[in-house]
Amino acid sequence: MKMLSIVSAALVCTLASFNAAAADDNLKTVAAINENGAALAGQTVRAQGKVVKVVNGIMKRNFIHVQDGTGDAQKETDDLVVTSKQTAHVGEQVTISGVVAANRDFGSGYLFPVLVEDASIVVNK
Repeated sequence: MKMLSIVSAALVCTLASFNAAAADDNLKTVAAINENGAALAGQTVRAQGKVVKVVNGIMKRNFIHVQDGTGDAQKETDDLVVTSKQTAHVGEQVTISGVVAANRDFGSGYLFPVLVEDASIVVNK
């Protein structure tokens, strides 16, 4: 009976680790989203990073720029632009989840090769 308890406990720990790893597997890096924007278009993605810029109230949405240390500034793959009804503050570490749009043109010169739209934003503690 004691051996069964030990095996059961080990199985529970293994499943918990697997579920945590599976949840993390859904996270994408800023660079991966930017570099694969066309392939990811229409899909919901999750990413984590630091808020580096916020512009609120433009076209009834907020534009939040998130960086996670991946990507290349010269290739403009290091900054992920996210739109949301929610907002965040510069310096906050956040997790975002939203739908990828490729070549999103708002007009008046506002063209985004990759954008994550209608995102939910959770501040990480």
